[in-house]
Amino acid sequence: MRGIAPRAVAWITGLVLAFALVPAVVQPSAARADNPLVQHVYTADPAPLVHDGRVYLYTGHDEDGSTYFTMKDWRVWSSADMVNWTDHGSPLSLATFSWASADAWAGQAVQRGGRFYWYVPVKNRATGRMAIGVAVADSPTGPFRDALGRPLVENGEIDPSVFIDDNGQAYLYWGNPNLWYVKLNADMTSYSGSPTRIPLTTAGFGTRTGDPNRPTLYEEGPWVYKRNGLYYLVFAAKCCSEFIAYSTAPGPTGPWTYRGTVMPTQGSSFTNHPGIVDFKGNSYFFYHNGALPGGGGYTRSVAVERFSYNADGTIPTITMTNTGAPQAGTLNPYVRQEAETIAWGSGIETEPAAEGGMNVGWIENGDHLKVKGVAFGSGASSFAARVASGSSGGTVELRLGSPNGTVVGRCGVPGTGGWQTWTTVNCPVSGATGTQDLYLRFTGGSGYLLNINWWQFTAATALTAPR
Repeated sequence: MRGIAPRAVAWITGLVLAFALVPAVVQPSAARADNPLVQHVYTADPAPLVHDGRVYLYTGHDEDGSTYFTMKDWRVWSSADMVNWTDHGSPLSLATFSWASADAWAGQAVQRGGRFYWYVPVKNRATGRMAIGVAVADSPTGPFRDALGRPLVENGEIDPSVFIDDNGQAYLYWGNPNLWYVKLNADMTSYSGSPTRIPLTTAGFGTRTGDPNRPTLYEEGPWVYKRNGLYYLVFAAKCCSEFIAYSTAPGPTGPWTYRGTVMPTQGSSFTNHPGIVDFKGNSYFFYHNGALPGGGGYTRSVAVERFSYNADGTIPTITMTNTGAPQAGTLNPYVRQEAETIAWGSGIETEPAAEGGMNVGWIENGDHLKVKGVAFGSGASSFAARVASGSSGGTVELRLGSPNGTVVGRCGVPGTGGWQTWTTVNCPVSGATGTQDLYLRFTGGSGYLLNINWWQFTAATALTAPR
């Protein structure tokens, strides 16, 4: 399966070329995320988590060609700079929960005590109702396992959000059409008391017109956090089409006061889903739309914008863009970089690698990867890549600024006897200096050419270690 990529090559290439019109000399200050953040699969319901200097992004996965919310697994991505995102694959799926039958919908992960807990809604096979399950892992990228072997809580409603207050008390919020919370115990897999329904008042959640069964704007997708002593509840409002709104409260359970719109109705998806985090001194708003080719209400894609709170703590109105958050730092080409760390990919897919992690594959002539804000400094002398080919191979062209930009190196890739039979190739590099957008452009004959697992440059001025 080639997924989105074959349908999108011309569109993606044109958009990439448009982005590349910015002169290289100003790119260090102008580099921004390319929205949507992932181009080779459809992603939805973003849930960001900051951990150990990276943003981990937990998403749903809309199946290609869906005409409903057909979702079978969840995906994890991460970034150190908000621009180049690493694909960590699917460490959690419906199959993880033996009791679940369908609907791997919107969830959220949180870290506590060195472990990672991912709360997700799925359909309980025994009851036919939606229930909230919890999976646990020792790493933010998994693999995750079912923590309980049964639902944590079940009342037919969806979209869990988890929040740990400053005093250590954790809360789980969820709901559509209602809004619920329960106090989680320190083990994060059990709770105290009973689920409590939050009163959906117009003062707390705004006024909806035209639907007597839904008097407030609250629809689904709560996202709860605390900032400067104030509690925020951001949510998808007024289906359909949804916009993003928010309320605030002096405590984690209310009373809530409606504050207005975060992101107006826009884009080609009739749903939206918020996620907000602070990272490296800035605030970021994640959402989804239907911006990719073939995209829409059931084939969505995650995007991000940087924003600043108003002086009084209110959230400004945020608009969807194709050029998202500015790059937070640069990428170091002189350490090993996973090939699946991508700002924009054209014609490619990813898959689990036999050597561990993921690799980029399904590569054909003319496909490319873009990595933004690569800090070459005074220059690179060589390039190495871990590659495999079950055919006759091809060439990795190293280009700057665009898919057709200046060539600074070419690495030939031989046939290795299998798509997971890996070898390392090397080639000289000349002219890669400063901070640049790097394109790995793949050329060769017909059919699939090669797979690539990781790459790394060697600096021309590398010091020789003392003997």
